[in-house]
Amino acid sequence: MITTSSKDHSSDQLKVAIVQPDIIWQEAGRNRMKYSKLLQDIPVKPDLILLPEMFSTGFCTVPGPVAEDMKGETVKWLRQTAVSMRSGIAGSLIILENDHFYNRLVCMDPQGKSYWYDKRHLFRMAGEEVRFTPGTKPLLVQLGGWSLSFQICYDLRFPVWSRSRRNIDLIVYASNWPASRRDIWNTLLKARAIENQCFVAGINRVGTDGNGIEYCGESMLIDPKGKIIALASANEEVIHASLSLQELNEFRQKFPVWKDWDDFQIIR
Repeated sequence: MITTSSKDHSSDQLKVAIVQPDIIWQEAGRNRMKYSKLLQDIPVKPDLILLPEMFSTGFCTVPGPVAEDMKGETVKWLRQTAVSMRSGIAGSLIILENDHFYNRLVCMDPQGKSYWYDKRHLFRMAGEEVRFTPGTKPLLVQLGGWSLSFQICYDLRFPVWSRSRRNIDLIVYASNWPASRRDIWNTLLKARAIENQCFVAGINRVGTDGNGIEYCGESMLIDPKGKIIALASANEEVIHASLSLQELNEFRQKFPVWKDWDDFQIIR
């Protein structure tokens, strides 16, 4: 487990903004402009901005023409946005590194320092595992006293990968989840929240991608009891909510399921 911490002071409240876009197919520059415009209209200052999977291109399994590196324009945009808005920001994009392609979630803290997670479970039903290299290490980031775990789309189906022996306060799933499997999306997001006794953020997109796949949106924030506290429609929009660490910890103490969690070992 990779762990790092930002310089932010501890805070009970975490203001989360989820950006649910209609991603322009393989047009990173135009998508960055779209996100900048959407973020200008957020009514409250967020502590954490969340973007979907492959937010700059759409879910593309032919990575060569659209891959960037960690010094590319999209990572620069993430850093500039984090620093200018004084907010954490995270989303996944296609990264080329040492002759390998990764579906990499990059998280910037408010000071512009980057951390990343490479998608562990590659979506073989779309051939993602053929051209991309899987990650091997989870990422746990401390932001303002909150413990954040980052996952990508298909990871949602694998509960052991979402678990930690330490408490996770918020699990983030950056996704491109098709409309044809919307019921599974709703069910598994709630399950991950309940079984981990934590908040969960599911970030999805809308529209139709370059492969003709339709997306339903329904990005959401869920509390540790499985209740949806913020839900997007099927349109391009930004949703936001304020999460309380005190309320989360009080619930964990009142209903301490975590004391009976089974031990486990991830075999790589």
